[in-house]
Amino acid sequence: MRLGIISALHEEQQGLVEAMQGASRLIHGMRDYTQGRLFGIDAVCVLSRIGKVAAATTATMLVEKFGVTHILFTGVAGAGDARVAVGDIVVADSLVQYDMDASPLFPKFEVPLTGLSHFPSDVHISNVVADAAHQFLAHDFEESIDDKERAVFRLERPRVHRGLIGSGDRFVSCGVHMSQLNESLSGLLAVEMEGAAVAQVCFELGVPFAVIRTISDNANEDAATDFMRFVKSVAARYAFHIVRRYCQTTYGGYQPSMESAGA
Repeated sequence: MRLGIISALHEEQQGLVEAMQGASRLIHGMRDYTQGRLFGIDAVCVLSRIGKVAAATTATMLVEKFGVTHILFTGVAGAGDARVAVGDIVVADSLVQYDMDASPLFPKFEVPLTGLSHFPSDVHISNVVADAAHQFLAHDFEESIDDKERAVFRLERPRVHRGLIGSGDRFVSCGVHMSQLNESLSGLLAVEMEGAAVAQVCFELGVPFAVIRTISDNANEDAATDFMRFVKSVAARYAFHIVRRYCQTTYGGYQPSMESAGA
């Protein structure tokens, strides 16, 4: 197993890169790839930068040049459902490009020549990641997130959700736009700008993957408020501890728990 870990922003991945043992760095295609051992697993960490094309390029390079066998995307997202709150975690069961529309040649949202609009994530990896997220909230959350930050962002009882994530080349910061997406895509839990592109690449190359997102905002007019503060003080720590637990569980052999199976 060689795990590729992708994040869109430097702050989301800094702790993971620092934790890597025997790390070596390679710059390729205007991206920094860091290779080494991460919590017992052979891994490559890289920043995709923002947007679907950037993410697809990065995922392809991880597979074709760096030989990764599995991909995990970590980052932040806007809430796509009223039941999903800031500080919650969404693990994708499937992903859709909500700005894909080649109609009338193909159905809306369907990626031409794939026959799919919703790309399913790998069930096994997603179960391990969801279990790691539950364990993080149960055992690491209070110690890893400062009391002041929990108060500022009203992080009271974060939860883990499983379901549909939508990706598009637009930062959703309009309540009307979010409502339109909800009307078009049943069960949409979160919106972001990269995951579905990675999902398409992994589908076409036959690489198992999972996408995990920390909810940073409500995808409305207040979405940009203190965004980077949240990424640095909250989301980065979520990512570090969840990936740590994922790697340690995978390295030691995974047995799915009842909690992850019913997440």
